[in-house]
Amino acid sequence: MADRLLEVDGCTLAYGERPVVWAFSFGLDKGSIGCLLGPSGCGKTTLLRAIAGFEDLRKGEIRMDGRLLSRPGWSLPPERRQVGMVFQDFTLFPHLRVAQNIAFGLKQWPERDRRQRVADLLALVGLSDYGDAWPHQLSGGQQQRVAVARAMAPRPELLLLDEPFSSLDVELRESMAREVRDILKEEGITAILVTHDQYEAFAMADEIGVINQGRLMQWDSGYNLYHRPANRFVADFIGQGELLPGRVVNDGQVECELGVLGGQVPAGCQPGCEVDLLIRPDDIQHDDASPVQARIVAKVFRGAAFLYTLELASG
Repeated sequence: MADRLLEVDGCTLAYGERPVVWAFSFGLDKGSIGCLLGPSGCGKTTLLRAIAGFEDLRKGEIRMDGRLLSRPGWSLPPERRQVGMVFQDFTLFPHLRVAQNIAFGLKQWPERDRRQRVADLLALVGLSDYGDAWPHQLSGGQQQRVAVARAMAPRPELLLLDEPFSSLDVELRESMAREVRDILKEEGITAILVTHDQYEAFAMADEIGVINQGRLMQWDSGYNLYHRPANRFVADFIGQGELLPGRVVNDGQVECELGVLGGQVPAGCQPGCEVDLLIRPDDIQHDDASPVQARIVAKVFRGAAFLYTLELASG
């Protein structure tokens, strides 16, 4: 594919004899933002480190723009990969001012070009008035933007972000993810985010890979992960919902305790086939005239809405 930047093909990684990532494959187009999403210990950061050149492959290949980065027994050094990285602890250099932090990776640039690049990035991240400030004078969100600007400064082909919002307050994470997305899109930078927070992933990424125990469960858009999960793990991990037992009655319809409902019936599943039907909270509508009755067992206030827990007649 002409606009494909990154290809991860059948990659397996291990610590000693213990594999932590199994036969992992995905691709990312130029200018796109991908996300590796999964619970702690699933292997997402290990894979990110392999793309950066910090971990060796047991199997598979990693290529960027057609150029080989890694294969078993050989790895291009990290400094030659044209890959930038924002670590989970994005600590800025405390002895350098904001502008000096951003310029840190531009030492080989001509002075005039370096100054212009720093000024452009300060404007891009909304910190034009903070070039002479010290890191300790900035808020957490401002420090995060400086860290992203510092990683973007040398114009890497690919930017890797390892849980960059984990040290921020919960209220800031999603808004910060949206801000960083806008910054990356403005610069046209291809990026991969690692996170365990699905709302950060939805806010920032074009495509998301859900990982479980080192294996890729599904690589897709956030919408498809939510509405068309490929398996039970993705259905449970993404969003809220319940799986109800049902039976296929005809093409595209499933009979369950809630009645006969439309759904995404697996290919080759004939009438009479038993399935599990995923029901999200927003799929349920209150109707006093409905023949299907449920008992409210809990109600939680969520600001803009209430979340009800319902018990059907079957319990």
